Amino acid sequence: MKKRILPVIFLFITISLISMEVRLKDISTFEGVRDNELIGYGIVVGLNGTGDTTQNKFTFQAIANMLDKMGVTVDPKQFQLRNVASVMVTGKLPMFARSGSKIDVTVSSMGSAKSIQGGILLMTPLKAANGQVYAVAQGPVSIGGYNEGGGGGNVRKNHPTVGIIPGGGIVEKEVPFSFSNEGYLNLLLYNPDFTTASRVAERINSVLGLKSAKALDSSTIKIDVPPSFRGKTVKLASVIENINITPDSKAVIIINERTGTIVFGENAKISKVAIAHGSLTVAIQTQQFASQPPPMSGGQTVVMQNQKTDVTEEQASFMMMEGPTVGDLIKALNSIGATPRDIIAILEAIKRAGAINAELKII
Repeated sequence: MKKRILPVIFLFITISLISMEVRLKDISTFEGVRDNELIGYGIVVGLNGTGDTTQNKFTFQAIANMLDKMGVTVDPKQFQLRNVASVMVTGKLPMFARSGSKIDVTVSSMGSAKSIQGGILLMTPLKAANGQVYAVAQGPVSIGGYNEGGGGGNVRKNHPTVGIIPGGGIVEKEVPFSFSNEGYLNLLLYNPDFTTASRVAERINSVLGLKSAKALDSSTIKIDVPPSFRGKTVKLASVIENINITPDSKAVIIINERTGTIVFGENAKISKVAIAHGSLTVAIQTQQFASQPPPMSGGQTVVMQNQKTDVTEEQASFMMMEGPTVGDLIKALNSIGATPRDIIAILEAIKRAGAINAELKII
């Protein structure tokens, strides 16, 4: 007789966030200071038979168009190449990047290429959302791995159809932006919050000694440039981004039902609530026996299995809970033997009852 217990394994994590001061540069940015996405279509050559197949017509049409511009006329239908691949080239143009600056680019296969290892990206214009070319990329592709094998055996490391070219893009056109001509700066919070915005404005005013900062909304703090910093906007930005502030955040409980993970902050509080808890055990017993055919029937003896399922429900525990935080509730639930799955179900039920003063997010 074989007895099998069906276990449910969950990971249970609780994190109590402690309020601490952080630099403004870690939770905000100045308006206008941002990267710009670039994209372009390119061709990778020099592959070792791992490029696009003849089914990718656009690859060979692109090669024919490129050769035609170089004075070589060919018929795309005659190509039988496996050492080229069509790729999409992407990169980020940092703010204040000047003409001649270098940026990293990512090269991704868009056809049937098995690998772009060892390939060379040909000159590829990179355009922004406005359709203008801001950079040009070219160079050897590094995939940081390999894809080797043959004859039914294959060894792969990392992702062989995506690679990077460090410093492979050269900026050709600058993004017009003046950081010093404005008489004010707008500071934008990554996580909008009215309390945090108000604290930031008050802290900036205390450091500068003037009432130059004002919170416009939950994410924007307008800072008028003081007379002592006129013509020194970069220095003012440096002073502001190094100011320490204690950000505020709303109470949130995050539950991942697939992994049984629960994450919550210190602000998650509960009201008085009564909880009844019980557990359910499912046991499956498997018994094997031989099935004999009738005499002279010509049948064969076979081994059969007989399963018996038992369901046992323990007596529920009932308790009255009134704790200041969700952490206290978790400790109380653990004391009565609640599993992570039970805790998740209980938290969802308490939230529906309106006893948890926090936002419940299920992912």
